[in-house]
Amino acid sequence: MSAGGGTRAILAALAANLGIALTKFVAFVLTMSSSMLAEAIHSVADSGNQALLLVGGRRARRTATPQHPFGYGRERYVYAFIVSIVLFSMGGLFALYEAYHKLKERHPIESWQWLPVLVLVVALCLEGYSFRTAIHESNPLRGKATWRQFVRRAKAPELPVVLLEDFGALLGLLFALFGVTMTLVTHDGLWDGIGTGMIGVLLVVIAGILALETKSLLLGEAATPEDVARIERAACAGEGVERIIHMRTLHLGPEELLVAAKIAVNRRETADRVAQVIDEAEARIRAAVPIARVIYLEPDIYSAVAAAEPPPPGAAPTTAGSEPSPTAG
Repeated sequence: MSAGGGTRAILAALAANLGIALTKFVAFVLTMSSSMLAEAIHSVADSGNQALLLVGGRRARRTATPQHPFGYGRERYVYAFIVSIVLFSMGGLFALYEAYHKLKERHPIESWQWLPVLVLVVALCLEGYSFRTAIHESNPLRGKATWRQFVRRAKAPELPVVLLEDFGALLGLLFALFGVTMTLVTHDGLWDGIGTGMIGVLLVVIAGILALETKSLLLGEAATPEDVARIERAACAGEGVERIIHMRTLHLGPEELLVAAKIAVNRRETADRVAQVIDEAEARIRAAVPIARVIYLEPDIYSAVAAAEPPPPGAAPTTAGSEPSPTAG
C-alpha cells in the first residue's frame, strides 16, 4: 500500500483498538456493564476492520494477469466495503441487541463501580491519538477540501475509513461514558441501556455511510475535476492535437487511472506523424497526472458528427462541442 493508503494511520488505529478492546472486556467482566460490552465489541470490530484494510492493500499490489489485465487495484475497494458490513453487523446490530436486552432487564453497576469510567477516559486518550494520526496523514491529501468533501471524493478508501471509524469511536466512548456515569449516579441500569443503544445507532449510521461511499468506488469513479482539467491541458498543449473530441476516465485503483480519449488531428498528417503526436500527448498526460498509467488515444478528424457521438447510458461526455477550443468545452 502506498503512503497515500494511510498505512501509518491504520497501524496506529489497530494498535490502539487492540489494547482498548482487551481493557474494555476486562472492565465488562468485572462490572457487567452493557455499555462496556458494546464498546468492547466495537473495538474488536474496528481492529478486524483495520486488519482487513491492510490485507486489501497487500493484495491490491499483485501484478496484472491475463485474466485481470488491469491489475488488482480495486481490491482495496472490496475490502473497504467488507469493513462497512463488519461494522454494521458485528458492531451496530450487536450493540442494538445488547441495548434491547439491557432495557428489558435493568441492572445497576454493583461492583468495581468507577472502573468503567477510568477505562473509558483512558480509551478516549488512546482513540484521540489514533484520530490525530489519521488527521495528520489525511491533511496532505485533503488539500483545501472540507472533511466532508475529502471523505466523499477520496479515491484511496483507507484514510476515510479510519477517519470515520476513529470519529465514531470517540463519539461511542462519550456515549458509553454518559450511560455509565448516569447509571452510577442514579443506580438505574436504564441509562446503561440508553448509552448502549446510542452506540448501536451511531455504528449503523457510520457503516451506512461507508457502504455508500465504497459502493461508488466499486462501481467505478472518474478522475477528479482537477485531474480531468490537467489531462485536457496536457493533451492539447503540444503541436498536432487540435482538440479533445471525447474523453472518459476511470479509476482502476486509488493510484491508477485509465484515460480513453478521441483526439482531433490534422487530416493532412501522415501516419508516422500521427503516431508521434499520440506518443507525445501520452507523455504529457503522464507527466501532468502520474497516476494516468493506462492511456488509449484514438486519432480522428474533427466534425460535428464525431463531437455528437452519444455517451454511454447515464453518462455525459467529458468534453465535446462545436467550437474549437484548447480544452473543448
